[in-house]
Amino acid sequence: MSEKHIHIVSFDIPYPPNYGGVIDVFYKIKALFDQGIKIHLHCIEYPGRDRTSELNKYCFSVDYYYRKTGIISALSCKPYIVCSRRSSELLKNLQKDNYPILFEGLHSCFYLTDNSLKNRIKIYRESNIEHLYYFNLFKVEKNILNKIYFLLESWKLYYFQKILKHADLMLAVSKKDTEYLQKTFPKNKVVYLPSFHANENPQIIRGKGKYALYHGNIEVPENAYAAEYLIKEVFKNVDIPLIIAGMNPPEKIRKLVNRSKNVELISNPHNEKMFELIKNAHVNVLVTFQATGLKLKLLNTLYNGRFCLVNDKMLNGTALHELCEIANDSKQLTESLKKIFECSFDQKDIDLRNIKLNGLYSNKLNAEKLISLIS
Repeated sequence: MSEKHIHIVSFDIPYPPNYGGVIDVFYKIKALFDQGIKIHLHCIEYPGRDRTSELNKYCFSVDYYYRKTGIISALSCKPYIVCSRRSSELLKNLQKDNYPILFEGLHSCFYLTDNSLKNRIKIYRESNIEHLYYFNLFKVEKNILNKIYFLLESWKLYYFQKILKHADLMLAVSKKDTEYLQKTFPKNKVVYLPSFHANENPQIIRGKGKYALYHGNIEVPENAYAAEYLIKEVFKNVDIPLIIAGMNPPEKIRKLVNRSKNVELISNPHNEKMFELIKNAHVNVLVTFQATGLKLKLLNTLYNGRFCLVNDKMLNGTALHELCEIANDSKQLTESLKKIFECSFDQKDIDLRNIKLNGLYSNKLNAEKLISLIS
């Protein structure tokens, strides 16, 4: 890597690292910093996430650019999540040197094909197969205007992804997504590089807990749909307590919880509280109806929580099947819950987590791998 410098174009301010995509970005930055890499971070910002001095601890430089939300970006032929992140100032800053450029997510790829960057090493960090992700949001969304938006965005993202053929290297977060990119872009170099995360070694409490936990950013339609499914289809059939914890739960979820005798809602818990909930749960229940990307909350749960009950789609290309209980419909989930609450999480279970997690998902090893791919 030239002078051990790299540009990272982030779709959002990656601090605090409190949701999937920015978790990968933030802990990648930390891991590269630990390897002596000088990072030039470019953050697209918009209301809700503030500028922070924390990033300056790990980055050689940090620049911010306002996201261009509004009708002009919405009417573009390019996807809204891409067009709204354009910035002439960002392009000028990328042009100042010849360092490699890491584009985080398809969101940040507006300038991937810019002629002024044609001789640069350009790396695309995949976090989701975005057009599939948005199509699945379209399927679960109830609001008609939102449904139209998700469908149009899915269509735009499908056609826009063709620009990825100009990337010198693609880094995919799951094996399944790696296979998709290899098939779609057979002439490009595609490498499986799991997501970076907050954990170093499993920190799990042995024994039993008293409740099940579902957590996530509940304002995201996919997660709201999963929470609703668990309340209405799974936990209504058992006396096991369920805690649902996460960011900005919609009113529909609040009403469902109020009508459920064994379900509690914890809105917008701070990081320490969420960590405590995960550790003390007897089982973390993680279901998804989208088999795209890597669900970082799964990794966080396996490093810190006891039993983990998931469906197949949550394990999408992760090689983590051995560490989870798997159930794929409401009846299976209910039966699995009953069995899990009869068991204790023992040292042998913790030892298995150590073996499986500290190889493939080591931040240090994956940072070294990333550096070797670019050098």
